[in-house]
Amino acid sequence: MNIKVYPPDQQGTGAFDGGKIIEQKPIGFPHEYSAVKRIGPLFYWSWFFAKNEGMIGAHPHQGFETITYVIQGTAEHGDSLGTKSIVGSGGAQVMQTGSGVYHEERFIGPDMEGFQIWFEPFLPEAIKRKPTYNQYENEVFPVMIQDGLQIKTLIGEGSPIHLTTDVKMWDVQVQPGSEYKHTIPSGYSLATLAVRGDGVWENEKEESVFAAFRHKDFIVLETDSQADVQLISEQDDDLRMIIIQVPTQVDYPLYRK
Repeated sequence: MNIKVYPPDQQGTGAFDGGKIIEQKPIGFPHEYSAVKRIGPLFYWSWFFAKNEGMIGAHPHQGFETITYVIQGTAEHGDSLGTKSIVGSGGAQVMQTGSGVYHEERFIGPDMEGFQIWFEPFLPEAIKRKPTYNQYENEVFPVMIQDGLQIKTLIGEGSPIHLTTDVKMWDVQVQPGSEYKHTIPSGYSLATLAVRGDGVWENEKEESVFAAFRHKDFIVLETDSQADVQLISEQDDDLRMIIIQVPTQVDYPLYRK
């Protein structure tokens, strides 16, 4: 298997509303110069911040499936389906944009922080479907707390979110002295972002395969065969990691950015 670390200077950047919203982009658009252009159907990943409040005006989407996940603060959403919604910390907004939809967003602090992530289903079929919007509060997601770990399943077993794209997603917190273990299925990759803290990803069975990372680093783990990996905190505070599992390759053509 292979583990690659991409520090912030190898990720894209962006801004909206005159700089009221700023973005670090583990996976950005071509003109944003992120080192990673996509991982299988994982097409785009923005980590955004608004010190006070910022607005992104109405703009179109088609085909892709998107999730906005709020770490802190509030996200407001409006769209051409007639939706008006607000979600707070720990909640998520999901669009399956289908044949096309316009939406607008407002991020409200203080110190608002969240992610917007796009996944790519088979587009010729996706664009035939009616667009949908769904909102999920923090309390509806399954959380497992055990042995110094907190594992929140955002997409996957027990989660109310169901996408067409083959993807699973977790928000994982690891206390010092604890380890998070994960089995990567054959043909899959993990895209992981260090939201808080420093740590190490390592292959349990191959001591020579490991990678240390720091806060804000983007770490990609790829394997041709099933691999058991573990995540370890390297400091006195909790480590928090967003983890997305997707197939490294899919059996349908992908959009060329």
